[in-house]
Amino acid sequence: MRPLTLVLSICLFSCSNGQTQPQDKLRQPVPGLPFASLEDAGFDKDSIENLLKYINDTPPNDFRGLVVIKNNRIVIEEYFNTFWRNSIHDIRSAGKSVTALLLGIALKDGLVQNLDQDVYSFFPGKRYPSLKEHYKLIKLQHLLDMSSGLDADSDRPQTTGHAVNWIARDHWKDYLLNVPLTSKPGKKWVYADINPLLISAVIEETSGMSLKDYAREKLFGPLEIKQFYWYTNAADQTGAAGNLYLSTLDFAKLGVLVVNEGKWKGTQIIDPDYIKKLSDATHDLSEDNPYADAYGMLWYKSRRTFGGKNTDYLFASGNGGNHLIVIPKEEMVIALTSSAYGQRYAHRRSYNIMSKILASLK
Repeated sequence: MRPLTLVLSICLFSCSNGQTQPQDKLRQPVPGLPFASLEDAGFDKDSIENLLKYINDTPPNDFRGLVVIKNNRIVIEEYFNTFWRNSIHDIRSAGKSVTALLLGIALKDGLVQNLDQDVYSFFPGKRYPSLKEHYKLIKLQHLLDMSSGLDADSDRPQTTGHAVNWIARDHWKDYLLNVPLTSKPGKKWVYADINPLLISAVIEETSGMSLKDYAREKLFGPLEIKQFYWYTNAADQTGAAGNLYLSTLDFAKLGVLVVNEGKWKGTQIIDPDYIKKLSDATHDLSEDNPYADAYGMLWYKSRRTFGGKNTDYLFASGNGGNHLIVIPKEEMVIALTSSAYGQRYAHRRSYNIMSKILASLK
């Protein structure tokens, strides 16, 4: 084995051997996010080390990364199964929640007046002759709450606005603006990719940039997120419902921005009032979703008991068990990445890992 290969192998092993402090050059200190010990951050060390050992020792080997940040300090940063700090990973539908953050920036930038602005108003009729009149009834708030009323349902491929009908197109904006209504906007929660895609279309139309480039300049750049991939079609339209690849640490940084009410290292990137709205629970999901109580602003909300303590939190969720959990009162973020796409155990495993972390908090 060549010396460089040997060093890399040792470094990768040390990234997933149950240690919670940086052990090598692959995990250098992060500006603005110093490392802290488990004990100093208020966690039971034995509980966390047992959890990390369990993750390492338990197949299938499709869990990728775990980062916990509390009070703006990295407490846990662990990678598994050949992944490391700089590995970017498809967070799937958790990208929808990132789109919500970008709308908050667009609002601060003046590209959007308010969340009651209707979708129709953003698209000039001369440029979009097929634009349907009923888009005057659909507000940005409806898109954020998955209640647009459009004929689109991620669980029903036969619906007009389902992603199978537009995702492979070189230009999908005209198609998205021509989907019929099936219910009154604001009345019914239906999970559908078309909602964040329309938010993306609004930002692209008003900024003159793809959502990917807008994110690079306005969000990822300030947070020093240097490596990412966000699928963008031939017409420079970004797949805002998912298709976003981030490292686990950079995923966690987005949660820190939320915990800090839109501020990053002294700079206000998103207005605090908008960040507070992310916790709004517009639609009750408690009867249908075992992990979420409510939904709104493209984020899930829950209240659960861990270690005998009631905890309110919001989270971004993507297929495969990709979760970004934000606990505002604890000033805490948990980022989990996993490639268990389409597996029934994926969300359950991530929930259980989150549960053990929160139960270990003294």
